[in-house]
Amino acid sequence: MSKVAYLFPGQGSQYVGMGQDLFVQFPEARAVFEQADDALGFALSDLMFGKTGDEEQDAEALKQTDITQPALYVHSLAAAKILERQGLDPAMAAGHSLGEYSALAAAGALSFEDGLRVVRRRGELMAHAGDERPGTMAAILNMDDDALVAVCEDASEGNDSVVQPANFNAPGQVVISGDVAAVERAMELASEHGARRVVALPVSGAFHSPLMEHARAGLAEALNALVIQKPRCPVYLNVTAEPTTDPEAIRKRLLEQLTSPVRWAPTLRQMQEDGATRFVEVGAGKVLTGLVRRTLGRDVETVTFGTAEDLEDVKREI
Repeated sequence: MSKVAYLFPGQGSQYVGMGQDLFVQFPEARAVFEQADDALGFALSDLMFGKTGDEEQDAEALKQTDITQPALYVHSLAAAKILERQGLDPAMAAGHSLGEYSALAAAGALSFEDGLRVVRRRGELMAHAGDERPGTMAAILNMDDDALVAVCEDASEGNDSVVQPANFNAPGQVVISGDVAAVERAMELASEHGARRVVALPVSGAFHSPLMEHARAGLAEALNALVIQKPRCPVYLNVTAEPTTDPEAIRKRLLEQLTSPVRWAPTLRQMQEDGATRFVEVGAGKVLTGLVRRTLGRDVETVTFGTAEDLEDVKREI
């Protein structure tokens, strides 16, 4: 019997207008957006839909970390609610970075509002950490993972100038993160050691690196107060690339995720090994679908659901 895996996107997948067609066409999605606006005390939906009419201004507002994270979470949960009303349920779930919170809420481990509040707080804390200790990130293409780890070690100079892999996204596609000088050294070394391409990323902080340590205490406080239930299906965690339904393991790994690499490619391989035959990207964009194909092969069955017109494809595929 085939098993369906849900995947939930993280930062970088947001776009102005995200979720607006779901809001208009599906009452269950509209209820999610309205619940989010009420819980947050401001109209997140207006920021998502781009209500000012100034495209550049709307995009700038949406890319702020403390807005981006709840926006992606709300979009994904609205899409997941539509799938649930269609009678579709995953056998397993995973989310990329911020998307891990979406996966947990969709699987029933977090209530929608509790998850929204902790995601909003996480975004605020990460933005503040980026101000306290500015850093950057870069994508390194077509380089062996172990060789890149060694490059990061060589480029780091103690605790004051550090760089490490942040996202093992797919074979030959790894993002590094850390202090600006250390990342720049690692980029140079990676090029010298055979990387096909190195790309500086326009980010506001060094996510999934020790530079996020400034956010740790605040996130720990938020997570300690968070009610976590046993999810309805196994959720594969970024830090371990392994499935769990244990609430306390989830709480622990969510905190560790802040400063640890996202092991996305190993997660996808483990999901496939555990029987996943179809992958549904739930929420904004198609980034994760591309990573599935790059990691597991182009023949793997994938489908995206983030817009109203995607629904027929999802129903046909699942």
